[in-house]
Amino acid sequence: MTSETNLPMLPGWRHSRWWVFGTMTLSGVVGLIAAFVLSIDALELAAQPDRTLVCDINAVLSCGAVARSWQASLLGFPNAYLGLVAEPVVITIGLAGLGGTTFPRWFLLAGQGVYTLGLALAYWLFVQSLTQVGAVCPWCLLVTVSTTAVWVSLTHHNLLENAFALPSRAHQVGLSWLRQGADVAALVMVVAVIIGAVLAVHGSAVFAG
Repeated sequence: MTSETNLPMLPGWRHSRWWVFGTMTLSGVVGLIAAFVLSIDALELAAQPDRTLVCDINAVLSCGAVARSWQASLLGFPNAYLGLVAEPVVITIGLAGLGGTTFPRWFLLAGQGVYTLGLALAYWLFVQSLTQVGAVCPWCLLVTVSTTAVWVSLTHHNLLENAFALPSRAHQVGLSWLRQGADVAALVMVVAVIIGAVLAVHGSAVFAG
């Protein structure tokens, strides 16, 4: 355990444990809520396949259309169940970090690897919903954004701690990016790209009643 307020290398509140692990915890909570709602939707559709869900807003914004696709159950059960398992772990790590826990390097690298796979899955599902399913799920989009936010927070922490064991020069470049707010800019850009992609593919149909 450690009582340090700030993580190494960079001063300022945006590089403090409260920011890094606070955003991770908040993102995990948001992801858990979305996964919980999607899990309930999956159970409702299992009982009544033709049921109209609350988030079936129109032909484009439709949780039901996405949930009925094969992509929504890659492992033989709803993907949302993975969120019910993963997000509590994220929240636990975030709270432990807020409490001052120092994590071993192997743990940080394992977390980075696992969450990179989760991020890749989230974006694969997003592309599938745009190109194959023909509809997007608002709650799924929220999961994609929250997953990105957790990945950004974890990467932020690992760069500060140099868990990647980067050479000194490369590490300084990474810290320079963080100092300039590249992590926040990346998250904002991701949200903009997601919104732009949906509008580019579906246009005004997104706003249909």
